[in-house]
Amino acid sequence: MFSPHINPFPARSIAVLPFVNMSASAENEYFSDGITEEIINALAKIDGLKVTSRTSAFHFKGKNIPVPEIGKELKVSTLLEGSVRLAGDSIRITAQLIDAVEDFHFWSETWDRKLYNVFEVQDEISLIIADRLREHFGHFEIQEHLIESKTDSVEAYKFFLKGRQIFNKWNPEAVKQSMAFYEQALELDPYHAESLVGLADAHSFLASTAVISYEDGWGKCAELTHKALRINDRLPDAYYQLGNLAFFTKCDFREAMEHTRKAIDINPNHVESRQFMAFLYILSGMEKLSRQHLDHALSIDPLSQETQFYSGFIEYMSENYQAAINRFDACLKENPMNIPVHSVKTLCLLKLGRYEEAISYFDSLPSEIVVPGEKAGTRALGFALKGDLENAIPSEAFLNELADAPNGFTADAYRFTLAGALGKKDEAFSWVETALKVNSALLLLRYTDPLVNPIKSDPRYRNYHQQLFPEDIFEVRPSTAQKTALLDEKTVATYKAKLLDLMESDQPHLNPDLTLRSLAAQLSIHANQLSWLLNDGFRKNFNEFINHYRVESFKTKAMDPESAHLTIMAIAYDCGFNSKTVFNTYFKRETGCTPRQFIKS
Repeated sequence: MFSPHINPFPARSIAVLPFVNMSASAENEYFSDGITEEIINALAKIDGLKVTSRTSAFHFKGKNIPVPEIGKELKVSTLLEGSVRLAGDSIRITAQLIDAVEDFHFWSETWDRKLYNVFEVQDEISLIIADRLREHFGHFEIQEHLIESKTDSVEAYKFFLKGRQIFNKWNPEAVKQSMAFYEQALELDPYHAESLVGLADAHSFLASTAVISYEDGWGKCAELTHKALRINDRLPDAYYQLGNLAFFTKCDFREAMEHTRKAIDINPNHVESRQFMAFLYILSGMEKLSRQHLDHALSIDPLSQETQFYSGFIEYMSENYQAAINRFDACLKENPMNIPVHSVKTLCLLKLGRYEEAISYFDSLPSEIVVPGEKAGTRALGFALKGDLENAIPSEAFLNELADAPNGFTADAYRFTLAGALGKKDEAFSWVETALKVNSALLLLRYTDPLVNPIKSDPRYRNYHQQLFPEDIFEVRPSTAQKTALLDEKTVATYKAKLLDLMESDQPHLNPDLTLRSLAAQLSIHANQLSWLLNDGFRKNFNEFINHYRVESFKTKAMDPESAHLTIMAIAYDCGFNSKTVFNTYFKRETGCTPRQFIKS
C-alpha cells in the first residue's frame, strides 16, 4: 500500500454502484443497469484489480447508505458511482470515484456522446476510469481496449439489456419474459453471442426448475451455447454453461471441471465459475482447494445469495452442520423461497439427529417450492435413521413409487442416499452401477454426501470414487510465470532522470488536467511503462508523485509575499490542484498539518 493512511481493505479494490437512470423515462433503467454491468465486466479484466460483482453491487441500488458503510460491507477501498441520461440517439454519462475509507471524491467527469456505437462509448469511459484508478492505486497494466463491439445493432443491444435485466429477477415468469427480449435481439442480429448465451441460460433455468422438460431445456441450452461459442470463443458465461451441462446431463466431472477452468482462465473474476469450481472440489473431497475458490467468490460477491448458499454447502460437506445451518438460515432470511437452501438444510438436520424436524420440514413450506422427491427422500431417511420401522417402510415404498415414475430422478437418487445411510452396501453400489450406465445427473452430487458415510470404508467406494472423480485432473497446473519488468535497469535509470528533469524544467504538475497518459506522451514512453516506472522506481503511484510536486509548489508560492493577496485555494489551484478535498488530503499526508497551520507556522 502506497499511501500512509490506514485502509482496512485491499488497496486495489472497487465496487461499481448501479448508475442512476436520469432519463425522462423510467423504462430506460435497463440501459443504466447495462452500462453499469459493462463497466464492471471491463474493469474485472484488469489483472490485479479486485472488482465487486454485479450481484453484491446492485444490493445497494436505490438505498441511501453512507459511502463508508457500503465500502465496509463490500470490503473495498473505492467506489464508482454515476448516472446515465438517454435521449433519442444521445447519451450523457457522469461518473465519480470516491475513496470509501476517507469518503472524498478524487475524480469526476461527464461525457456527452452519440449512441451510434455504444460499445465505443463504453470502452472509452471504461479506459478512462481504469486510468484514474491506476493513478490512484499504483501500477497495473491496462489493455488497449476493455470492451469490444458485440453487435452493429443498437436496438438489438437494447433488447439484450432488457432481457438480462428481467432475467436477473430469477423466477420462472421473469425468465420467460427475458427469453422474448433475447429472441427479439436475435431477430435483429442472429450473431449476437451474448443473447444466445442469455437464451441458453434461460432454458437451463426453466429445465432445472421443472417448468419445461429437463431433456428439452438442457438440450436447447447446449445447442445455443455451442452456437454462441462458434461466434465468440472468449465468453466465460458460455464455458460456465458447458460445465453445468457436463455435470448435470453427462455425469462427466472431468469435462465439467475443464470447462469451468476455461471460464476462469478467461476471466479470473467470473464469480459463477468460482462458485461452481468450489462446488466441484468439495464434492471430490478437496476441501482446501474448494475453500480457495469460495474465498475468491466471497471477496468479489460477498452479498450474493448464491455465494452464501455455496458457503453453507461446503460447511455441510465438511461436516460442520451447525455452521451450515447458520449460513442457510441467513439465506432464508433474505429469500424464504430458496429451494436449494431448504433441500440441504434438511440434510443437516438429519446429520444432527434432529429427525422430527427433518421429517416435518417441508410440511410448512409453500407447495410451489417443495420438490416431491426431496420431501419423500427426507421423510424416508428421517424415519429410517430414527428407527421408526412402522413409518419407515411405507415411506420407502412411496419413495420408490416416485422414483419409478417419469421425471423421478430426484427420488431415485435418494434411494442411494437411503441405502448408504443405513449401511446397505450391496444395494447402494448396485444403484451406483446402474447410475453410471445411464449417466445419472445426480450421481456426482450424491456420491460423497456425508449421509452415506457408513459405506465409505468399503473398497468399492474408493474404486467408484476414482472413476467418478479422476485424480489426474487435480494435478497442479504450472503457475503463471512472474511478469518480467517492463523496463531494464539501464532504461529505468534513463527515464527516471528524464522524468525528474521534466518535472523541474516544464513543471507539468501545474496543469490540473495532467494524466498519466499525457505525462507518458511528454516522455515518449507507453503509459503502462510509466506506471511501472513510478511504482518500481519511485515507490509511488501517479497521484502521490504528482501531488508531491503540487504540494511543494504550494509551499513555495504560499511563502512568497507576492501571493499574500491570494486565498489558500487560489494558490492551490495555481499549483495544479482542482479539488479542495484532494488538496487538503494530500497536503496533510505530505506535511502532517493543514495548509492554514503550515502558513501560520
